[in-house]
Amino acid sequence: MLTRPLSGRKPAIGLPEGAVDTQMHAYLPGYPSLPGGPPLPAGALPDPEQYRQVMIWLGISRVIVTQGNAHQRDNANLLACLEAFGSAARGVAAFGAEMSDAELDRMGEAGVVGARIMDLPGGAVSLDELDAVDARVADRGWMLAVQFDGNRIFDHLDRLSAIRSRWVLDHHGKFFAGASPDGPELAAVKRLIDRGNCWFKFAGVYESSKEGGPDYRDVAAISRAIARHAPDRIVWGTNWPHNLARSQDAYPDDAALTDTVLGWLDDEAALRRTLIDNPQELYRLPPYRGVGL
Repeated sequence: MLTRPLSGRKPAIGLPEGAVDTQMHAYLPGYPSLPGGPPLPAGALPDPEQYRQVMIWLGISRVIVTQGNAHQRDNANLLACLEAFGSAARGVAAFGAEMSDAELDRMGEAGVVGARIMDLPGGAVSLDELDAVDARVADRGWMLAVQFDGNRIFDHLDRLSAIRSRWVLDHHGKFFAGASPDGPELAAVKRLIDRGNCWFKFAGVYESSKEGGPDYRDVAAISRAIARHAPDRIVWGTNWPHNLARSQDAYPDDAALTDTVLGWLDDEAALRRTLIDNPQELYRLPPYRGVGL
């Protein structure tokens, strides 16, 4: 039985008030997994109340709740979680061209500010639908979260370069196996960022690293290079509740993971940009006033 720690030693890196976790999932009872996606996370259902304890533990003030793959394109659980979180949260949903304007309006009123593209097994919306989803999102001023196998970035460059919306490359570019900070893959990412509407997300490093923890040296080298190139385009997420962890020994220490990943930033100014200024711009969040969003 997997038990998620919800408190413990504080991270050595103190998060500034107003810090935004831009990548996490939450689940409520009554929303089963759907065909095509993975099962619900192992252990007790990781719900908003549990995550609120993690927020206190790590020093998180605001959160972006991302639609979990288990629920595919049924965003009912996401909307229920946004209601449970209240003003501290906004959401990123999964939908294709089939979604009606009325439903998008309803989701926007509930706090949805973006759409998810996940071109990996179990993902609900692939890159084949990117153009159609981007059109819907751009018209509303929402953002896109895009995840795919980074080793195939050259297969997708034309399509990624044509994105109209603000968008974020998820999970450290995911699976840049063998890529180096001065290699062609990173040069391509930098060109995308330099277009002005692309961000890069530090989240789920254990899913992307081939060398593994605790240092994740391969992903660290890539992430540091991008952070130095574009400190105003980095955002961060806990990736809680670490859905791929199916056993206790595979579950990361959230405080240690926070210190490791945020330690790749150069200074306090970069930390503040990553945790406050950059996510506010990407997700169009209002300035933090001390309570919620």
